[in-house]
Amino acid sequence: MQIKARITFEYQSGKQAKIALKSLNPDNIGLIHSKIKETRLIYDINADSLNSFLATVDDLLFCEIMVEKVLELEK
Repeated sequence: MQIKARITFEYQSGKQAKIALKSLNPDNIGLIHSKIKETRLIYDINADSLNSFLATVDDLLFCEIMVEKVLELEK
């Protein structure tokens, strides 16, 4: 079974989206594909099993929450 999803995070600026991408990329090399479009960070996820998919999404969301907290400190 192949599971596909797209997750989009919207930031206040393109600079914040780039910071988030650089922060999240080391953890996701080879697992998901990412790109920036204006102020959005877009992730395309492909998984062969539901367990793998859920673990990847859970990890991505947890790490993104940490990025948001760091970006809040920047203000």
